[in-house]
Amino acid sequence: MSTEKKPKSGVAAKVRQLAEPLAQELGLHLWDVQYAKEGAEWVLKIIIDKDSGVGIDDCVNMTHAVTPVLDTEDPVPQEYVLEVSSPGLDRKLTRLEHFAAYLGELVRARLIRPLEDGSRELEGILLEYDGTQLEIQLDEETSVTLEKKELAWVSAIDEVEL
Repeated sequence: MSTEKKPKSGVAAKVRQLAEPLAQELGLHLWDVQYAKEGAEWVLKIIIDKDSGVGIDDCVNMTHAVTPVLDTEDPVPQEYVLEVSSPGLDRKLTRLEHFAAYLGELVRARLIRPLEDGSRELEGILLEYDGTQLEIQLDEETSVTLEKKELAWVSAIDEVEL
């Protein structure tokens, strides 16, 4: 590793580039890559998905595939913890392709600031997302359009029958 400092911006994008073909080789979809400081540690999260669901073996296989590439390419400017996981049932929608895949589906949006009625979370059908605005159908008669900057997060809700 060189002593020259690398910029922190772009780490997730570079890791995504490196990890995408590895995930495909393993029959996985690369859902997201996140690089952020959590407490005292930098954490690199590689989130994988698969049509039949992600198991622990998928996470282990992806870890084994990506670790030597990360060691060789060295895209991360400091020590970090690597986490490989699935997006889970309440998967966060972060990329344009995530929103496109969930158009017409049930989502939950958490707002940074509450609406006038005090609500901070909205649940409904995702009607539209253009990268800057999101429209959610709350009920048969009501839909709401929100600016991306108003949102803390948006997640897909997989309806599970009990």
